[in-house]
Amino acid sequence: MRILLLLPLLAASLSLAEGVMVCYFGSWAVYRQGLGKFDVEDIDPKICTHAIFGFAGLSSDSSIRVLDPWNELCDNYGKCAYDRFTALKQQNANMKAILAVGGWNEGSAKYSTMAADPARRNRFITSSIDLLKKHGFDGLDMDWEYPTQRGGNPEDYDNFVILLAELKEALSAEGMVLTAAVSAGKGTIDPAYNIPEMSKSLDLINVMTYDMHGAWDDYTHHQSGLYAHPLDEGDNLYFNVDFAIRYWIEKGARPDQMALGIPLYGRCWTLASQQDTGYYAPAHQPGAAGDWTRSPGMLGYNEICYMQSTQDWTVVNDPAMNEPYTYYFPMNNIWCSYDHEASVITKAKYAKDMGLAGTMVWSVETDDFHGLCHSRTYNLIKTMVEAFGGGTITEPPTLPPPSTTTRSVNGSYNEAEEQCPEGTLYNPQSFICDWKDAVCHLEGICPNDC
Repeated sequence: MRILLLLPLLAASLSLAEGVMVCYFGSWAVYRQGLGKFDVEDIDPKICTHAIFGFAGLSSDSSIRVLDPWNELCDNYGKCAYDRFTALKQQNANMKAILAVGGWNEGSAKYSTMAADPARRNRFITSSIDLLKKHGFDGLDMDWEYPTQRGGNPEDYDNFVILLAELKEALSAEGMVLTAAVSAGKGTIDPAYNIPEMSKSLDLINVMTYDMHGAWDDYTHHQSGLYAHPLDEGDNLYFNVDFAIRYWIEKGARPDQMALGIPLYGRCWTLASQQDTGYYAPAHQPGAAGDWTRSPGMLGYNEICYMQSTQDWTVVNDPAMNEPYTYYFPMNNIWCSYDHEASVITKAKYAKDMGLAGTMVWSVETDDFHGLCHSRTYNLIKTMVEAFGGGTITEPPTLPPPSTTTRSVNGSYNEAEEQCPEGTLYNPQSFICDWKDAVCHLEGICPNDC
């Protein structure tokens, strides 16, 4: 077999051909302290098919707005985060770098105003494409939270469909994709989303199957349970992953355009009593903030697993639920529901069995990105990719250095004859040794080794 020895690319050639892995990035993590500080270069582009930068916002005139110009732009000695983010594609040419607009803090009212007015929609679409092209993004993620809610109007139900259709037409003309982050709550889905019409415009629907419970409840529960708890009744029967996914499909979404959201953080409460530590335990206050995320009522998975490894936290795997919870009395009776390695395996396999496109995480900066708790970095993300694809993620193989020079003086590569390492095959599209499954999926050029 004759190959081109593109050694600099080999270390970044992880293929995720079996499904999508959507990685949201909360850009404010750059301001965190200590081991929680996370910047663009901490992202591993080899494990994501879609990396989504959160967030841009909306100006009063309905044009798109850069929310943190000093961090995100290069102007006035800025940190160029947008450009550095899209530059991650140099390490994985198959990854799409997408800009998300919206988010919880942006609210809904100004998006409702924009979507209702043709001139404002046009201004938003035009300004968005200009920004995307300037910084090398591959598409836009609409994260309007939520149409018809939080200051929105009933007309948002129809206007969101119009906005998405116009966005899709404009983005497609530029070779860009359109995705959306959507609610998993029935109480929001019903008034907010015309699912059959929305689905026509979206390349990917990222279902936010988390934050179903939190410190806004006065009792403990799991924020992202795969199935209902045996004690659930009334509306709580809707607050689980399985109901949300089936409901989106029932309402008209195609499974193969949906990504199952998995949280890389826990929702936390302060227990009212140390004698009542299970589900539905009284808890009237948010849990204490962590040293890194510094947000009462939540802890990053990286915080949870690190504290569990250094302190005597109790971890409970309730047989009635797929996911664990954990508590620690010395930290002001904190109780957190979260996901761990076993639960994300089950969820990823569930996504596969349901025919979904893949999985999505909120968000990369709270996985164990330093490898403090595991033998590898990003253990949860890598675990769900492995579970969905049925394989094992390892660092892509490195070829032994050739005995002769493979780079010419002008920087181009010369051919050299080497065998691809075990488990890989020569990819004639990318000219590197790639994972066997990825090469065998290439239409029309599947090698005999498959």
